[in-house]
Order: sequence, then C-alpha cells, then structure tokens
Amino acid sequence: MKLSTKSRYGTRLLLDLAGRLDAGYIQLADVAARLDVSMKYLEQIILPLKRARYVESTRGARGGHRLARPAEEIRMGEVVALLEGGVDLVACLSSPDFCDKTDTCATRELWRQASNAFFDKLNSVTLADLVKEGCKKGGF
Repeated sequence: MKLSTKSRYGTRLLLDLAGRLDAGYIQLADVAARLDVSMKYLEQIILPLKRARYVESTRGARGGHRLARPAEEIRMGEVVALLEGGVDLVACLSSPDFCDKTDTCATRELWRQASNAFFDKLNSVTLADLVKEGCKKGGF
C-alpha cells in the first residue's frame, strides 16, 4: 500500500505552515517553492484542509494561509483520513455491498485490524510532534 501524494504533500504543507507560525499568513506560492510541488496541486490539496478547518486563509497583499488551530490539536491520522477519503484500507470495510463475499471473507477482519493499527499509529502523532522532529533534523 502507498499513500497518495495528496496525503504526503498535505502533511508537508501543514508542517511548513506550522514551522512558520511567527510569519503570519504564508503565500501558497512560497510553500510550493519550498516543497518543490506544483502550486496548482497545492491549491487542490489545501481546499479540503480549509473545509475541515485545519487551515484558514485571507486575501489581499498580506494574505495567505496559516494553521486554523494549534499544531498540538492536529492529529496526522485525521489529516490522512481526510485526504485519502477515509480510514479503510479496503473498500469492503466501509461498503459491505462492495463485494459479494463480505459475509464469508476470511481476510476482511485482517484488513479491519490493519486499518485500525495504521490509523492508531498516525493518530498518536500530532503536527506539533512533527515540528519538533523537523527541528531536531534541521528542517522540514
């Protein structure tokens, strides 16, 4: 399994904003340059983050984006679930009608446990934890 670039770049976007809280509102173009990611792609990623109130923005000459809540309150599992469209590793967990073998499948419970373990780990890490880790490593 691989996480999509939405999750990987979305977490890096949030990390960039969290690491620059003192700067106020940050231009998305600046984030795109630092992350070496297309501005258009970051514009797509930031929309669900704004709707979920992880990020707020303002327009104008001093406009840009910043975190809408403290980094200590942002759990990475919540962010990944938002950007990936859910917490289930396989479709049959959230949509039993997806497969006609749901009732007899020997592996469905394994996928449920794996999904739970994966997101339990991600939810044990906050954005603030990642900022601390980034500072230890000398960057984001």
